[in-house]
Amino acid sequence: MSEVQSPRLIPVTILTGFLGAGKTTLLNRILTEQHGHKIAVIENEFGPEGVDNELLIREEGEQIVEMNNGCICCTVRGDLARILKDLALNKMAGTRDFERVIIETTGMANPGPVTQTFFMDEDVATHYILDAVITVVDAKHGNQTLTEQPEAQNQVGFADRILLSKTDLVDEAEVKDLRNRLVNMNPRATIKPVSFGQADIADILDIRGFNLNAILDIDPHFLDPEHPDAVEAHDDHDHDHGHAHNHHDDAIKAFVFTAEQPFDPLRLEEFLGAMTQVYGQDLLRYKGILWVEGTDRRVVFQGVHMLMGSDLGREWEAGTQRSSKMVFIGRDLPQETLLQGLKNCLNPVTTIQ
Repeated sequence: MSEVQSPRLIPVTILTGFLGAGKTTLLNRILTEQHGHKIAVIENEFGPEGVDNELLIREEGEQIVEMNNGCICCTVRGDLARILKDLALNKMAGTRDFERVIIETTGMANPGPVTQTFFMDEDVATHYILDAVITVVDAKHGNQTLTEQPEAQNQVGFADRILLSKTDLVDEAEVKDLRNRLVNMNPRATIKPVSFGQADIADILDIRGFNLNAILDIDPHFLDPEHPDAVEAHDDHDHDHGHAHNHHDDAIKAFVFTAEQPFDPLRLEEFLGAMTQVYGQDLLRYKGILWVEGTDRRVVFQGVHMLMGSDLGREWEAGTQRSSKMVFIGRDLPQETLLQGLKNCLNPVTTIQ
């Protein structure tokens, strides 16, 4: 049984998207529709450090409202970790009844700090497991927003799933152009259209974006560099028919490293440690399945900014071609330098018994 299904850990979805993309419409539906899920929705209004500090100190309690469909809603203007811990304690005491949490970030927010809360705070990690980052992108204004707003690009880079809103307000060519742009920025996020917030609740919950083994069981080609969406986007760019607007030089980009040689564990650990120290702030999401010398099991690897972790996955099956696949999504990363650094961590292929 996977960790997400453990009765101890409460799955958390982070819902992000730029101002006006449609997050609130979607949340209102979650809070009012009879979908059968007991969800605690946290509106995280906590802004940059130092802003409204006096107000935050005075605002000691959060307003928690119980909805007719069994969901609860609370607004946090202070410490997100504290309200998560309070909710978990209330659940254990039987004073609050919920099965999962959805956190709405502000439209201008970088999802990184919220995501890191689930890795950095031991008390939070004791009660919760991060399920996925869902990003809502406005099809009508998305291209302009991505060009003008770096935080909108961050939101796309962090996404496990992208919900494309307002597609009915633009023509098919504009939707295709935006979709291609999103795929080039983040080829590992699936993209689904939504209308007036009418997303299927299944498109939002139990994505398991932070559980690599679960994803690979569902989609064994998840880490392939030629994911179906990525192929479609690259084909469109390769066969461009003079539409200059198809080309977007975005700071957020993805690249894939693959190898059919095993990693030397010490060299790899040293390189990844140096990589996160130097480029951690610009590394949004990175993950992979690794062939590491000295173990007969896959090594599952993932990270957010400077926080990185690994675990042992399934055993390599007999007769399987062992290999490593890693996906990196970040801002203005020196792709060739990082790829060469990873190559330098490989050992020559040895005979596998």
